Amino acid sequence: MNTPLIINDYITIPSEQLEISAVRSSGPGGQNVNKVATCIELRFRPESCGQLSMPVVQRLLKIAGNRVDSENTIIITSQRYREQYRNLDDACQKLREMILKALKPPKVRRATRPTKASVENRINHKKQTSFKKSQRQKRDWDE
Repeated sequence: MNTPLIINDYITIPSEQLEISAVRSSGPGGQNVNKVATCIELRFRPESCGQLSMPVVQRLLKIAGNRVDSENTIIITSQRYREQYRNLDDACQKLREMILKALKPPKVRRATRPTKASVENRINHKKQTSFKKSQRQKRDWDE
């Protein structure tokens, strides 16, 4: 792949930072999957990319989840299609979506208090449940 991966107007990942290899696929293709390596394995080290800030890199590694190895390399595989170039486009699209998701900073949670009505509703519901369960208890008929 000689073309860089364009994320948005400001971020472009050079092709030298993407390591692409083709392996044999287990997807559709019949006898063809035994002969042709159509599955694409895309490797990307976000820490070595100078265009991504450290908080973005940390969010990206968290988003990638199980796709990250011990060296913080993101490994994306694609074997959806029978053609190698389509799987390459699919893997690049997956990486692009992950980076775009990591670029958005998380919303800061503001602490709020429950309303008076919601507190009363919760307590009333607890009383109803308590009454319902108390009706299930065995009665002592000797009294």
